[in-house]
Amino acid sequence: MLISRRQLLGAALVGATGILGQTLLQGGEPLTGLLANAAAADPKIQGPFPILTTPFTASGAVDFDVLANQARFVDWAGCSGMIWPQSGDSVDLLTHDEKLQGMEVLAKATRGLRTALCLGVQGKDTGEMLTFAKHAETLAPAALISRPPDSGKTEDDLCQYWRALALATKRPVILQTTGGVAYKGPIPPLKLLSDLGREFPHFGYVKEEAQPIIARTRALLAARPPIRRVFSARGGLGWLFESRLGTEGLITERAMYGDVLTRIWELQQSGADPATLRDAYSKFILMTNLNETHPGGLRGVHLYVWKKRGVFKTLVSRQYGPGNSTPATPICSELKLAPEDIAEIEHRFEGLKPYLKPGSPFAPGA
Repeated sequence: MLISRRQLLGAALVGATGILGQTLLQGGEPLTGLLANAAAADPKIQGPFPILTTPFTASGAVDFDVLANQARFVDWAGCSGMIWPQSGDSVDLLTHDEKLQGMEVLAKATRGLRTALCLGVQGKDTGEMLTFAKHAETLAPAALISRPPDSGKTEDDLCQYWRALALATKRPVILQTTGGVAYKGPIPPLKLLSDLGREFPHFGYVKEEAQPIIARTRALLAARPPIRRVFSARGGLGWLFESRLGTEGLITERAMYGDVLTRIWELQQSGADPATLRDAYSKFILMTNLNETHPGGLRGVHLYVWKKRGVFKTLVSRQYGPGNSTPATPICSELKLAPEDIAEIEHRFEGLKPYLKPGSPFAPGA
């Protein structure tokens, strides 16, 4: 088979490793695919990337001052990155303008901070997603994250939606493999995630939380490259095991434990103290498991922890309507905890103390 000078020069540019050279000689992929396949993962996009919890005032309005302080807390805690808006309460239950304003607040608050800002860009369809993506681009975050479109019904719908996003940005894009409460479409197939990573050097980052979790995680890790980074999710439930398989970070709405997540990540990276890693992770899971016995759902008792750590002012949340519908006007409620609920939270939080960063980001001189 004849090989053109351009192909040979292209192979030299990407290093002409054994795999690339073999593929080129076999005539399998175009050069652009090989270049994307060889692109290294962005070193900023790894480690704990907690999702910020949307704070509300007593009246149910978004508390943008607290949102900014939450970003400062996560940076002080040492996390690699932070994400917003991404959880259901911020994607489904905020207005269009609230999301845009929150992005602007965070872009301003994180200017000059070490922790990478990742903005969530998703919508009911491609048009709505691109509205958020274009606004995010003006704010120059480190990365973007996107879940499937609410209106998506087929794999092709997902492909076209994410290809449109790929063409709208050159920043690293993390793809979440589950949709919101309105999403009834397919789980993104592994081939689609790989194909997008092969075509676009800034894709190939995956937040994996679709079932079967372990089988899909193993398959994604085996597809590196063009898969560039796989993140654990689901509140960190399987993070310890999945990190040993090869995941390189965690995405979850647990920013209130940012310093603990940072410590766990550091222990994972060093591998020098497995006993301490098991202990830190176990104490963290004890906190996240409070969702199973205490009221409030995903946010639940963790709002109490946010308030305890000096960041949140209220325990107010917005709620979905009947059948997980999005209400025309916000439905707000304040978390009520019985004394025995609080006692259990405090008892478990005590176990985290060896892994909490001393002091506070809001103390004088911090």
